[in-house]
Amino acid sequence: MAHEHLHLKEDLSAEHTHGKQVRVSLALLATLAGGMLLISSGIAGREFLYGRDSFQTNLLAMIGAMLLGAPIVLHAIKGFIRKEMHMDELAALAILAAFASKEYVAAGTVAFFMLLSELIESRTALGARASIESLIKLTPTRANLLGADGSEREVKVSSLKPGDTIRVRPGDNIAADGEVVNGLSSVNEATITGESLPVDKVPGMKAFAGTSNLTGVLDITVTKAGGDTTLGKVQSLIMQAEQTKIPIMRIIDTYVRWYTPTILMIAVIVWFFTQDVSRAITILVISCPCALILATPTAMVAAISASARLGVLIKNVADLEIAGKITALVFDKTGTVTTGRLYVTKLTPAEGVEPAVLLGAAASAEQMSKHPAARALREVAKEANLVLPETEHFEEVPGKGVIAIVDSSKILVGRDTFLTESDISVAGIPDPNLHEEQGFSTLYVAKDSKCIGWIGLQDKTRPEARKAIDGLRDIGVKRITMLTGDRNEVANRVAAELGCTDFKAQCLPQDKLAIVEKIKKEGHTVVVIGDGINDAPALAAGDLGIAMGAAGSDVAINSASIALMSDDLRRLPFLVSLSKKTRGLINQNLGFGVLFITMGIGAATAGWLETMFAAFLHFAGSLIVVFNSARLVRFGEELDH
Repeated sequence: MAHEHLHLKEDLSAEHTHGKQVRVSLALLATLAGGMLLISSGIAGREFLYGRDSFQTNLLAMIGAMLLGAPIVLHAIKGFIRKEMHMDELAALAILAAFASKEYVAAGTVAFFMLLSELIESRTALGARASIESLIKLTPTRANLLGADGSEREVKVSSLKPGDTIRVRPGDNIAADGEVVNGLSSVNEATITGESLPVDKVPGMKAFAGTSNLTGVLDITVTKAGGDTTLGKVQSLIMQAEQTKIPIMRIIDTYVRWYTPTILMIAVIVWFFTQDVSRAITILVISCPCALILATPTAMVAAISASARLGVLIKNVADLEIAGKITALVFDKTGTVTTGRLYVTKLTPAEGVEPAVLLGAAASAEQMSKHPAARALREVAKEANLVLPETEHFEEVPGKGVIAIVDSSKILVGRDTFLTESDISVAGIPDPNLHEEQGFSTLYVAKDSKCIGWIGLQDKTRPEARKAIDGLRDIGVKRITMLTGDRNEVANRVAAELGCTDFKAQCLPQDKLAIVEKIKKEGHTVVVIGDGINDAPALAAGDLGIAMGAAGSDVAINSASIALMSDDLRRLPFLVSLSKKTRGLINQNLGFGVLFITMGIGAATAGWLETMFAAFLHFAGSLIVVFNSARLVRFGEELDH
C-alpha cells in the first residue's frame, strides 16, 4: 500500500477517492489494533506479570508484528512480481529480518511507524485532492425544470439538455451552464473565477454550473450540462494536471531502480564488518526514502490546489515550472489589460448647445441598440439622472451608426462619414483629431440635420493592471510588450499607463506570432497572454500561453497552457510567485530527504541509532515534508479578498 496514493497515473475520480478513503480508514484500524497488541506485549513482559521472554509476551508481539508487517511485505511482493520498484522493499526486508531474528517488538514497531507515516501521508494527499474533488459536488443532483406552459417539475440534473429552462431559487447552486432569461440576483462565482465578490445577474448574462445563487429567483436557459459545463472542464483539467510530471519527478523515477540495490549493498557491508544484524536492519529502515518520494508530489498537489482556489487552471504541472522562469511578457490589449468596455470620457457640444442636451439626444437615440458604445451612453446618462424619452422609427446601420425619432426630432449618432453621407456638415465642430493622442473613439450627434457635437469614448485599462505589471517586473520579468490591432495613439496611451517596455499597434494575428518568435530568438522565456480566440497562434508560439477570462469559453480553455477563469490580472504575479515558491519547497524537501537519509545511515553504521528509534525518525521525516508542502495550500490567500 505504500505510496500508491502518490502515483499520479491513478484514477482520480470522486468514486475512486471515496473508495481510497474507506481503505485508508480500514488500514488505520488495523494499524491501531497491531499497535495495541505491541503495547499489550510490553505490559505482559513486566516482571510482575509473565516476564519479557514468556510465551504470552512473545505471542502478543508476534501477532502484532504480523498484523502490522503483512501489508508492507505483501505490497513489496506485488511490486516485485509486477517489476515495479516502490522503494518499499527496504522496509519489507527490515521487517522480515527482525522477524527472523525473533525481534518481534522491533519488527512490529518498525511496521507500525511505517504504516502510520504512510496513512498520514495518504490522508494529507487525499485531503488536498478532496478540496479539488469538492468542486464537482457543487453541482446539485436535482434541478427545477420549467415546462412550455410555465409549470415546474423536479428532474435529475443528468437529464438536462441544451435548450431546457431551469429555475434557480435563492440559496440553490446552479445546475448547468446557461443564459439568464428572467430574474435579477447576485451570484457567488468564486468556484469558477476565484472572485470573492458576488456578481449581479440580469437577463442576457451567462451563468455557470456550481455557482451559488444568493438573492433572487433566476430562470436560466441551459447551454451546457454535465461534463460539458465550465465546472466539468475545470475538474477534468485539474485531474489531468495531477497525472502529469515535471522533469524533477522523472529524474527520481529514473534513479529508483538503483536506489534499493545500493542500500542493500551498504547494509550487507555493514553487517559483514560489524557482525551486528540490528545495524543492517536499522540502515534498511532509515533508508526508506519516503521524504524523497514525497518531496515533489506533495508540493505539486498543494500548488495545484492553491491555484484552483483562485481560478487559475494549470493543465500540466510542467507549465507551472516554466512560469517561474519567464523573462518576457507579451499580451494583447483589448480585453486583457483593458476592460473591453467603452466609457464616455469627453463631451464636446457645438456652440450654443448644452452638454446635457448632447448626451440626452445621443443616449435616447441609442436606447434600442446593443452596441458597446450605446451601453456606455446609457450608463452615463443614468449617472447624470437624465430622463430619456422613448424613441420611434429606430434604425441601426451596421458599422456606421443609428437613426431614431426622439421628441419629433430626427437624431443621427455615428461616425463623421455617416453624417456626411446624410449631407450633414461637421465643419463647425472642434476637430477630435487634435485629441487622438488621448485614444478617443468618437461619435458625432446630429439633430434635425444639424451637428450638435461629438462624444469621446475610451476603453479603460483595468484598475489592477498597472499593479500587476509592476509586480511582474519586481519578480524578474525584464521585457513587457503590448500588442494590439488598435491605432497607434490608443496603444501609446495604454502602454504609457501600464509602464510597458515596448508596444506594437495595428497588429494582425500573424504579426503577433512573428513578434513572439522574434522575442524568443533573443533568448527570452516568453509568456503570452490573450483572450484565447484571435490570439490562439501567439498563445501556442510562446513558451507558456495564458488565456484570460476563460470562464465559459471552450476556445480559451483549450487554446492555452494555463487558463485564468477571471479577468483579474493580479493572478499573473501570483502564478509566477507560486512557481518560484513551489520550486523552492521541492528543493527544500529534496535537500532535507537526502540529508536525513545520509545522516541516518551514518548513525546506524556507527551503532548510535536503534531500529525502533529509526522507525520513529522515518515517520517524523515524512511528516516534516508533508507539512512543509502543505504550506503552499494557503498561498495567495490575500487575493481571496
